[in-house]
Amino acid sequence: MKGLYCKPGDQGDIKFILQETNVPNNIGNYEVKLQVKSCALSPVDFKLCEALKLGKEQIPVGREIAGVVLQVGPKVSFFQPEDEVVGILPLDAELSGLCSVVLIDEFNLVQKPAKVSWFEAAAVMKDGVRAYTALHTLARMAVGQTVLVLDGASPFGVLAIQLAHYHGVKVIATALSPEDQKFLEEFRPSVARVIRAWDPKDDFVDSCLEETGGLGVDIIVDSGVKMFEEEAEAQRHLPHKHDIITLLSVGGHWVTTEQNLQMDPPDSHIMFMKAASLSFLNEEVWTASRSKQGRYLHIMKDVVEKLSMGTFRPQMEDPVPLYEATVSMEMVQKKQARKRIVVKL
Repeated sequence: MKGLYCKPGDQGDIKFILQETNVPNNIGNYEVKLQVKSCALSPVDFKLCEALKLGKEQIPVGREIAGVVLQVGPKVSFFQPEDEVVGILPLDAELSGLCSVVLIDEFNLVQKPAKVSWFEAAAVMKDGVRAYTALHTLARMAVGQTVLVLDGASPFGVLAIQLAHYHGVKVIATALSPEDQKFLEEFRPSVARVIRAWDPKDDFVDSCLEETGGLGVDIIVDSGVKMFEEEAEAQRHLPHKHDIITLLSVGGHWVTTEQNLQMDPPDSHIMFMKAASLSFLNEEVWTASRSKQGRYLHIMKDVVEKLSMGTFRPQMEDPVPLYEATVSMEMVQKKQARKRIVVKL
């Protein structure tokens, strides 16, 4: 069988290749042999893999999977053969999620509701866990608060909006293009206001303060920020970190995806004066650390439950066949895909 793997080049280029691979014959005590029906594609975080010292020449690609249980280990208690399940392969997995059969620990899987399709189940997992981590675990959102979701039309942004609206939180979102704006405006009343980040006439800070009566935003979830004025043209739609700090309300919470965020003393002083807080969003912490495995399983169960209820409606392209996986993954890695791509197996 074939799986998709990536190999970083000497000059920083990345190669994605489909290659033959084999499933180990022996099943661990708590492992499940799974026939994969669909696999969603997400960018590979090479910095994180390096930081965790995984030390792999070729990194397996495709981790969000849905499929049917074929066989279970002797101590598996959650699943039985023929169960339909969905889950996320851990960072140190040896097999690609695009293999037709994989081995995965039972603690990384949850039951798939019968009325949920294979493709939706795989598409919702990573962004759903990410949204829960940002809004529940880190920001502790509550009814009546206001949340600002930057790049609200992204796959993650859409689920963050849906989750916040479900819990009675007022949502403001930014659009990076006229197409994103039209898409987000169709979300009303889930989105109270759409800010045109692509339009220089629409001032980001003034629009947010106007919508909140000058009080600021309780929760801000970014998709990257500019730390210096002379940032590259590719970051023109990103807000400056000073704008984010300015928009935080008293006691507000900033959830950032910026791994290398630098806070100068004046920035820290403003945060101190507002009694505001800052968290770094890294949803991989659930599989990188086993100390809160029960909470991780609870999050995944809640994600698929909300998908079954219709609360979550992931934005996804039409499923693609395995032979198109290499080209599709290149688009995903370069962040050229605006919807989640799922491979049909």
